[in-house]
Amino acid sequence: MADEDPIEVDLSPTPDDGDPQAASERRQCSRHLLQHPLTCAEHDPELFRLIRRHEAALDRWFTQRLGYRLHIDADTARLFKTGAVPEHRPLRTHTDRALTPQEHTLLALALAATAAGPAIISLRDLVAEVRSAAAEADIALRDDHIERRAFVAALKWMIDHGLATELYEHIDAYVADSEADAVLRLRPDRIALLPIPALIGAEDPAALLARADRRSNTRQWMRCRLVEDPVVYRDDLDASEWLELRRRLSAEERFVDEMFGLVLEARAEGVAAIDPTGALADQRFPTTGTVGHAALLLIGRLAADEQRDTSGDGDGSGDDGPRQPGLTMDELAAHLGALIEQFGRGWAKDLTDSAAKLTRRVVDLLVALRLGEVDPASNRPEHRSAAQDDLPRFRLRPAAARFVAIEPEPVAAGEHVEQGGLW
Repeated sequence: MADEDPIEVDLSPTPDDGDPQAASERRQCSRHLLQHPLTCAEHDPELFRLIRRHEAALDRWFTQRLGYRLHIDADTARLFKTGAVPEHRPLRTHTDRALTPQEHTLLALALAATAAGPAIISLRDLVAEVRSAAAEADIALRDDHIERRAFVAALKWMIDHGLATELYEHIDAYVADSEADAVLRLRPDRIALLPIPALIGAEDPAALLARADRRSNTRQWMRCRLVEDPVVYRDDLDASEWLELRRRLSAEERFVDEMFGLVLEARAEGVAAIDPTGALADQRFPTTGTVGHAALLLIGRLAADEQRDTSGDGDGSGDDGPRQPGLTMDELAAHLGALIEQFGRGWAKDLTDSAAKLTRRVVDLLVALRLGEVDPASNRPEHRSAAQDDLPRFRLRPAAARFVAIEPEPVAAGEHVEQGGLW
C-alpha cells in the first residue's frame, strides 16, 4: 500500500512541562471537544479556560493526528471535523431526541438566513428571512402547525448551542399562533463557524460526503473512525487498510489513550475503542427505557437462536464465513412480541401496543450502535429467493456478543456503558 502520510505523525505522549495536571486537563478538553465541536464559554467557563490554556497542544493533536482543525477565539471553540463521516449521527435536542428531517431543513435555512446578521432580530422578520432562503433554495414551506413546531425546535437548538438568545417574549408561542412575535439576539460570528470546509465547492450531497470522507489519507481516516465510531469492523476496510491498522495498533493505542482515555480492543472481526468511564458515547448502551431494555433482551434471544442454528465458531463476519441471512422485520416483530408478553408490563404502552413500532425503534438503536445491520446478507444471491426479494432483513453484528451475558433487569443509567458496542 502506498504511504499517503509521508511525514510520520508523532503519536508519542506529549511532555507535561512539569505540570502534573496538564495531561488530565488536555484529555478532558479533547473529550469535550470531540463531543461538543461547538463549545461556548458561557456554558462551562472553567472548561473553556482549560481549552484556552492548552490551545497549542490541542490544536497540534487534532490537526496532526486526526486532520481536524481547531478554531478558538475569546468565547468560542469550534472543532472542524473532516476525515471520516460517521453514520447515524443526527443533531439532537437537549432531551436527546434526534431532530427530524424537517427540523434539520428548517435549521439549515435559519442558519443560512442569519449567518450575515443582524445581531438583533424579531421572530417575524426571521420567519420572513427563512421563507426567502427557502424560496431561493427551491424548498416549499407550509405555514401550518407541524411546520411551526419544527421551526421552533430548530430555533431552540440554536439557543441551546449559544447561537441565539431570547430577549423579549418566547418563541414557543409561535407554534400555536403564526402571528406571535419575539425578539432574539443572534451570534452571526458563531453561526458563520458552523459550515465545515468540505462545503466549499460541493455542489450536491454526494460531493459533500466525498470531500468530507478523506479515505485516501488512510491513517488519518482510520484514526477518525476509531474515535468517532463505536466499532470499526474488518469488513469496513479493504485488505491493505486492515493490515495497516493492525501493524500500527500499538501506536494508535497510545494516541487514543492520551487524547481521549480510550482503550482499543482488537479481535478478528475488528477493532473497538472502549471508554472505561462510559461518558464519551453519544448513545449509551445498555440503557434504561423500553427501547434499551427490549434491544438488550433481543440481542440475547437472537444470539441464542443463532448459536443453535449454526455450527463451528465462525460468526459470519469478514473472512470467517458467509453471513447468515438474517430475519425479516415481521420475524423480528414476532420475537419482540414474545418479549412484550414476558417483560412488557412496565414498558411504554404506546410501544407495547405495537410490536412493529417497537421493532423499528429497536432496529434503529442497534444499527446506530453498529450492533446490528439491515440488508447486506439478503442482498447476496445465495441467501435470496423469489419470496424473499425486497424484504429488508436484520442480523446482529459481532460486537453484539459483548452484551449477551448482561442481565437487563438491574441496568441503570451509567451501568455497563461503553463507547458503543463491543464483543
